[in-house]
Amino acid sequence: MSSENKDQENQPSEEAAKPAEAETGPSDSDLDAIEEALSAGGSDDVVAALEQLTILEAENADLKDKLMRALAEVENVRRRSEKERQDTAKFGASGLAKELLPAIDNLGRALQSVPEEMRDGDDSVKNLVLGVEMIEKQFVDALSRFKITRIEPTGEKYSYELHQAMSEVEGTGHPAGTVVQVLQPGYVMHERLLRPAMVIVAKGDPTKDRPEGHEPVDTTA
Repeated sequence: MSSENKDQENQPSEEAAKPAEAETGPSDSDLDAIEEALSAGGSDDVVAALEQLTILEAENADLKDKLMRALAEVENVRRRSEKERQDTAKFGASGLAKELLPAIDNLGRALQSVPEEMRDGDDSVKNLVLGVEMIEKQFVDALSRFKITRIEPTGEKYSYELHQAMSEVEGTGHPAGTVVQVLQPGYVMHERLLRPAMVIVAKGDPTKDRPEGHEPVDTTA
């Protein structure tokens, strides 16, 4: 047999010499090394080359997974940062507003402490009250520009989310759970509660709460 025929027998077929394609593929240098090992024709070398290809494919898949996780984490960080930026722009003045609320409360208490007869009978007192009212209004208007609104729920249904009940009273003529007096107004900034309103709530009038057509039964007879 000629040397040419021997060389042809030792040459692997084109299909055997073609390396398996990876989904994302190893590098060109890795493929060259694998192809060289396959071309050598030894079975041990072929097995080693295939094992190396399998390892490279696994490493490539692992790297791809890590890359996708890293990209997802970067996107999560971006979203959190954007939300924090929006919240800062929206609620950035909340800390200052909370510090100003007691001063606004005191202005309101000062106005309530002045009897009506003093307001009408003394011009100096009347002017003083008018000045305090203007200052209070300026504060309230300044808060409203930051979407801060006052909660004064007299006559409304008690809300656990917006109100803080300080006590309950009977004989008000209102259904149970109705706010009958506001001790201290609350404030809301956008949809966020800055301070709950401190209120007094009706304990309920049995006559007021009784459905129509249901009169009390006299049990003393």
